[in-house]
Order: sequence, then structure tokens, then C-alpha cells
Amino acid sequence: MPEDSTRLARRLGLRDAIVIGMGSMIGAGVFSVFAPAAAIAGVGLLVGLAIAAVISFCNATSSAQLAAQYPSSGGSYLYGRERLGEWPGFFAGWSFVVGKTASCAAMALVFAAYVAPSGWEKPVAAAAVVVLAVVNCLGITRTVALTRVIVAVVLVVLALVIVAGLSGWAANGSGLGLADNPDGLADPGWYGILQSAGLLFFAFAGYARLATLGEEVKHPARTIPRAIVAALCITLVLYLVVALAALGSLGPAGLAASGSPLIDIVRDRSWFWAVPVVRIGAAAASLGALLALMAGVGRTTLAMAREGDLPRWLGAVHPRFRVPYRAELALMVATVALVLSVDLRGAVGFSAFGVLLYYVVANAAAFTQSGAARRYPKIAQVVGGMGCLLLVSTLPLPSIVGGIMVLAAGILYRLLARHRMPRPAGERTLN
Repeated sequence: MPEDSTRLARRLGLRDAIVIGMGSMIGAGVFSVFAPAAAIAGVGLLVGLAIAAVISFCNATSSAQLAAQYPSSGGSYLYGRERLGEWPGFFAGWSFVVGKTASCAAMALVFAAYVAPSGWEKPVAAAAVVVLAVVNCLGITRTVALTRVIVAVVLVVLALVIVAGLSGWAANGSGLGLADNPDGLADPGWYGILQSAGLLFFAFAGYARLATLGEEVKHPARTIPRAIVAALCITLVLYLVVALAALGSLGPAGLAASGSPLIDIVRDRSWFWAVPVVRIGAAAASLGALLALMAGVGRTTLAMAREGDLPRWLGAVHPRFRVPYRAELALMVATVALVLSVDLRGAVGFSAFGVLLYYVVANAAAFTQSGAARRYPKIAQVVGGMGCLLLVSTLPLPSIVGGIMVLAAGILYRLLARHRMPRPAGERTLN
């Protein structure tokens, strides 16, 4: 059937879906985010971690509830269109594509920072993007196979770091560093704690990748909700233990001053043999996050192209590998351009702004569900949506201004495209 040639193949089971979710979340963030969070909030980063986890859980349950009812590619772009209308859907989709393309560039730059010789970071980062784009174009099962290997390597490395950190905590007898600062939790104030929550939130954000893969999951109404919640819970426990190990071993001040905190944890125990192992783990984590990010952005681009919100030629599915290969290749070009033209800080700022707004739409869409489609109470969507808006307000002003400009450019493009290119006859209207 001609209709089948435009659909993706359902090949992912529950374990594969959990692996993709963990591969998306347990990425470069866990190797880098705790130091800036400690610099902002000290021991208060533990409160920030709890806030980020609550907001992430609310967002995850909204994504799971929506993905169960709408098991197709597109994530909140699709959900926004179906539940709220074309413009909210476009807002979510554009926010996701912009934010996560920036995240792809950031992950590539983090990978290169660990493995590339000095001065070669950008070329190595660009090469990593090209290689992983090819992997994604060869089919989703190959994506899962590589992600499974990466997750296994990262978990082993984090286990090593946790053992070193907890043994250092016991040896130093310093607790969480509160002996020198018993009011450490209060020092940064709530603004600092919320800023740390904003940073730590993005170490969790990979669960959305599962929603964008809804068209490729077996029994999606059952598999996606279970996989999202399971991957999030496993990741939360892991992050909490890593945070405790880092604070206990290095103390808040030492953690805040560290450029590579997990490496410093093993150095603190004089485990110098473990330093290259941790570097390998950081590089693998960055690659795992980049691989899953590219798969998710490609599927959202596919969904937007199908509806005409992006050029329709991006909606092509490869006849053999059953992947949106044109969307993947376009993403590769855009990501390489970002890698070669921006720094890590700029990429992360755009990513933060776009992703938080994406989840605002997801929570609003889930709030409208009722009957058999409702799996979680509406208060979860209220907390998730308000929490995302709160974290957006704590971002640096340049990130907010730049994000608004990019969103405005997308809106202008859609207005011009809709004006110049009439919709095909018979195409349904969701407004």
C-alpha cells in the first residue's frame, strides 16, 4: 500500500525503549552539570536536584499519557496539534527542533573536549555528528544496538566514580561539607537553587526522546508510559548517588571549582589509573546523548514536514531502512554548522529556552485529556507547566532574548509559507 511506504517500522520493545531513554538522559550532563550547579547553589544543588526531578516527573507523565493516545512520531508537536490546535503544535515542534539541534551541537562539543587534541575540538565534533547521522540513517535497530553499548560503558564508569566518591567521603569524614558552613543550604537563596534546578533539569530531559519514537515502538500505549517512567526513576537514583559522592568527596567548594568533577573524584582517591577510564565514559555518554538526540529531532522534523510546517521534502522515509533520512541529513548539516560557529555556552542557552517551552505545551496538551486517555491527575500537568515557566525565568537574559528571536523567526517562516503555498486539497484542519 502506498500509505505504508510513509510509515516507520515498529521494532522497539520495552527494554529497547528504556535503553534509549537512559541513553538520552545519562549523557554528558552527569559528567559536567554538578560543578556549575554547586557553584550556584552549594549543597543546595541537592534541593535543586529534587526540584528538577519533580518537574521532570510531571513532564514525563504528561509525555507518557499523550504518547499512549497518539503513538506516532512528533512528540509534543503532534500532541499540541491534536489537543490545542495548529499554532500551539507548531510552537512546540519549533521549540523542540531549535532547542535540541542546539543540544546536539553541545553534546558533540563536549565529546570533542574529552577526546580531541587541543585545537581540533571543532573538527572532531563535526566528524562525530556526521558519523552518528549515518548510523541513524541505517535504521532504528542499529541506533538501539549502539545506544545499549554506550549505556553499559557509562554505567560501569559511573559505578567506579561512585565507589571512589563514597570511599573518599568516608576517608575524609567531611560529610557534605557542612561542617565549615552549616547554613550551606540557605546561602544561595531560592533563586540560586532554582538556577541549579534549571541546569540539572537538562540532565533528565531525554525521556522526551521516547515520545518522538512513538511510531517505532511495539504496543506503544503500554510500552511508552512504562519506559518513560522506568528510565526516569533509574536515572534519578543514579544522579542522586553521584551527587552525594561528589559532594562528600570534594565538598561543595571543591566541586564548584572543578572543571571535570568526576575525574577529580578518582584523583582525590589517587586512582590515577581510572582517569582515562572516566574520560572514555564521558566521551561515550556524550555520544549516546548525541545519538538519541539526533534520532528524536529527526522524527519531529518528519512530523512537521508531513503537516507542511517544514518543507515537505523532509518527510521522506527511506524505502529500505524505514527512517526519515532527509530529516536526519538536514539535521546533520544544521548541527555541523552550529558546531563550527558557536561555543558550548551559546548552544546550551538556546537549548534550555527551547526545551522548557516545549514541555509547557506538552503539559497543556495533557491537561486537556480526559476519560480513558487520562492516566495521571491534572495537578501533575499544572506543576509541570508552571515549573517549566519558572525555570525559564531563571535563565540568563541573553538566552531568553536569543530564544525569543529564534521563535519569532520560526513564526514568521510559517506565516510566509502558509501564505505562499496553499494547503493540499482535502487536508484536514485541526483548528
